[in-house]
Amino acid sequence: MFRPKLPTMPQPTGIVTPPAVIEPTMITPGTPTTPTTPVAPAPTRPTIQLTPGTALALVGGGTAVVLVVGAVLVSMLLAVAITGASVAVCAVVLRSLLASGNRRR
Repeated sequence: MFRPKLPTMPQPTGIVTPPAVIEPTMITPGTPTTPTTPVAPAPTRPTIQLTPGTALALVGGGTAVVLVVGAVLVSMLLAVAITGASVAVCAVVLRSLLASGNRRR
């Protein structure tokens, strides 16, 4: 009951060919060849030529990216500062309202 049942290997069906016999062959020595000098491979990537116009375009593009990222960061900092100031004003108003309510009673 607790012993596993191993499946039996299926027998091949159809025509079974016998294994082929491989005959050993003679190795004949060849004529020695002279080693050839290695040829330097051609570069796969073309080199980039920077003209004054493309350099100016790259500098202009980099400047634009820096300005845009700076503007986004400054606007986010301003949003956080304005939110903090408004929360502080709300806290002061609520504090004064609660304090005046306790004085009247």
